[in-house]
Amino acid sequence: MRLSGLGARSSWRLLYGLIRPHKRALLLGGVFTLVGSFAGLAMPILAKSVIDAFGKGGDLVAPVLGLSVAVLVGALISAGGRFLLERMGEGIVLASRKSLVERILRLRVADVDRLKPGDLLSRVSSDTTLLRAVCTEALASSVGAIFMFLGAVVMMAVMDGLLLMVTLVVVALVGLMGASIAPRIRRASLEAQMALGEMSSVLDRALQAFRTVKASGAESREIAVVSAAATEARDRGVTAAAWTSVAGIGAWMSIQLAFLAVLGVGGARVASGAMEISSLIAFLLYLFYLVSPIGQLIQSLTQLQNGLAALTRIQEIVELPSEPAAPEPAVLSPAVPEQVRSSAEAPAGRAEARDPVGVVFRGVAFRYGEDRPVVHDEVSFEVPAGGMTALVGPSGAGKSTVFGLIERFYEPQAGTILIGGRDIRAWPLGELRASLGYVEQDAPVLAGTFRENLVFGAPGATEEEVAEALARTRLDDLVARLPEGLDTPVGHRGVLLSGGERQRVAIARALLRKPRLLLLDEATSQLDAVNELRLREVVAEVARETTVLVIAHRLSTVTGADRIIVMEAGRVRAYGTHDELVTADDLYRELAETQFLVTS
Repeated sequence: MRLSGLGARSSWRLLYGLIRPHKRALLLGGVFTLVGSFAGLAMPILAKSVIDAFGKGGDLVAPVLGLSVAVLVGALISAGGRFLLERMGEGIVLASRKSLVERILRLRVADVDRLKPGDLLSRVSSDTTLLRAVCTEALASSVGAIFMFLGAVVMMAVMDGLLLMVTLVVVALVGLMGASIAPRIRRASLEAQMALGEMSSVLDRALQAFRTVKASGAESREIAVVSAAATEARDRGVTAAAWTSVAGIGAWMSIQLAFLAVLGVGGARVASGAMEISSLIAFLLYLFYLVSPIGQLIQSLTQLQNGLAALTRIQEIVELPSEPAAPEPAVLSPAVPEQVRSSAEAPAGRAEARDPVGVVFRGVAFRYGEDRPVVHDEVSFEVPAGGMTALVGPSGAGKSTVFGLIERFYEPQAGTILIGGRDIRAWPLGELRASLGYVEQDAPVLAGTFRENLVFGAPGATEEEVAEALARTRLDDLVARLPEGLDTPVGHRGVLLSGGERQRVAIARALLRKPRLLLLDEATSQLDAVNELRLREVVAEVARETTVLVIAHRLSTVTGADRIIVMEAGRVRAYGTHDELVTADDLYRELAETQFLVTS
């Protein structure tokens, strides 16, 4: 998915911004490369001296020794410069990856919903890797190649101006061709990287639903989909390679044509006595010295285009708006209790026990996009501080969206949301989320150990607090049976745990945060009857300490709630206790009858 485009000038500015912190390493590596290039430029002259000494019957030891030293010194210095540049490139890749990962994890949920995880992974891995080649080969090597080229041209001019003119006419044709091909290489490279990102997204989709793919017997179909995406990536890559090959062949042909022209004109000059044979040999050696820098420049051009295309894809993510990196200083209204004021200084993600907060929705309207249907249509309700309030209603009524708005994953298009008597937009984001405990509907568990998942939202939790949360959620017996106790790995996405165990882990994780408002989205849907009853007791206990807002399709879990809000088609149609709603609301009574809670 491409979000935006960058012009060449903007891409160069971004590239300079990446290199600027490493300019000292770039300069030192460039100097080493130049010294190595100058050592290489001395070789044809030294070769000429060897040929002249051989022709005159002189001593060959000094010229041969000088040539050998030049080769060795040039190789060592060039290797040192290469190492410095490669290390610099790795540093740039590391900084880019860390910056991009931080940016991705701070993106707004609404933006991430539109992106594909596989494509994001591709940008962090393969796209950032291309920057290394840009900063080593494409920039530093091209600088060395330019100096090598200019040095060879100067030496050729000293030796024979006419032959130099013949050479430059042919080489100029290559430069014009390369300039015309460069935009095509960049466009093809960008398309190839986009296709690679799409392939990663398709494969990620299959891996995320691996068991579903197996159970559905859909392996062959998914293989075909991934293969088609891989083929598309191959085709885009071949197009980029074709343009690169055209540039490379043009450079090679120009040198061959220059060689033939110099050999013909130079041979005639040697035959006429206007030029020595050793000078022609040295000139031809310098001519072939142009092959390496021209080849490097062509390769650098390609790598630059690849890198600029990668930089464009990286910048597309950087340009997306992100959430703040740290909570801002609290600006509390007089309606907020004094105890809450002192808690604003608590670190995000962990809070001591604090007063519960209420929730108020006033005329809230929301949809997930301009082209999407309305999810909330003038939704208004109140959740008092403390106790348990339940949201019920058919699927698609907008219940889970209430939680998304409370967590500020999304912003409403209209209306007002108050948390603890304060407009939700006035809360610093870190402080707001530190006050909430959220158990999602699918109860995600991360790869890692049991302990890491429990304290994920409260890394400062003590052993006593962990033990209490385990006992409350009836996970203590499970932990006692695990081979490594709390340090037992749970597998990717908690695959080694049952659905009910994952749900209880998510609830324990939320309880450890000591939230002022606990959000439970179908938190007992995968529990057996015994564990469901125990969790209902736990929720009732927690409701005496904080505000609990529950979404439930299974009405048996919320019949004892202090207040039940019935939603339908993005609106609130009724509220009250279970007994009141059974009498007063047809939809709630129908839901209760289908679940055998009342008889018709």
